[in-house]
Amino acid sequence: MVRNDLVMEVPWDVEATLLSRPNRFLGIVELDPSTFPSSNFTSSSGFIQEKVHIHDPGRLEDLLFPGNRLLLRKATNPKRKTGWDVIAAKADDGWILINSAFHRKIAEWAIANKVCSCFENVLEVIPEQKFGDSRLDFLLKKSDTELWVEVKGCTLIDGSTATFPDAPTTRGKRHVGELKKALESGSEALIMFIVLRKNASCFKANASIDPDFAETFKDAVNAGVQVCPLVFSYEGRELFYMGKVPLCTDEYNSI
Repeated sequence: MVRNDLVMEVPWDVEATLLSRPNRFLGIVELDPSTFPSSNFTSSSGFIQEKVHIHDPGRLEDLLFPGNRLLLRKATNPKRKTGWDVIAAKADDGWILINSAFHRKIAEWAIANKVCSCFENVLEVIPEQKFGDSRLDFLLKKSDTELWVEVKGCTLIDGSTATFPDAPTTRGKRHVGELKKALESGSEALIMFIVLRKNASCFKANASIDPDFAETFKDAVNAGVQVCPLVFSYEGRELFYMGKVPLCTDEYNSI
C-alpha cells in the first residue's frame, strides 16, 4: 500500500522499555532518558522505572512483551496513579498504535471522509447509541434509512492477514449479534475494523482465538452486515490512512 491521507497527529514524549504487564491496563517500564524532552530528567542509574496506563484490553502478546520498545505520552491529570499513557509499541513493520482512546476519532474521520460507500449521504452522526442490550459506537442518519456502526481495533497480524480478536470477547460477539438484529429490523449495519498494521492485505475473524466470535461474525456477514476493514499506519507522530482491504476468505456471501 502507498501512504495516502493524514488522519491525525498523535504525539509522544519519551521512549521506554517494557519490563512487565501486571494486568491488562498496567505496565511497568524503564524510561529512556536520551529521548526525554526535559534536561531536568535525571536518575542515579540513568534510567527510571514508571507505571504506565495501557489503554487497550487486548492481549497484545506480540507487542507487549518484556524488552519491547514503547512510545509514551505524559498524562495531563496529576492525580492519576499512572503518570504515562502507552501510545505505540515497536514491531517488525514499524511503530504500532495501541491506544484505543484514538479509535473514536479515527472512525469519525473515516465516516466524514466517506472511505466506505455506505457513508455517502449521511445527514447526522450520533455516537454511543443503545440498541438491544448493547451500546453501539455510531448511529448514522440518512434520508431514507439508518446505519448502525460498531468499531473494533485490530493490531494482530499473521503474515499479511489482519485478524480480530486477539483474546476471547463476549462483548464483541454481542455487538456483532446486535448488528445482525439491526439489519433484521430494517436498518443498515456495518462493523468497521481499524487495522493498525500497514502490511495487512486482507482481514479475517480469528477463529483460533475465539471460535464463537468468528461464527457469529460469519453469520452476520452472510446475513448482510457490511464489513469495512481500514488500514492505518502510525509513523512516529502521525497516523495515515492506507486504504480498505477485503475479507481473506470466500466463505461469506456478501461483504
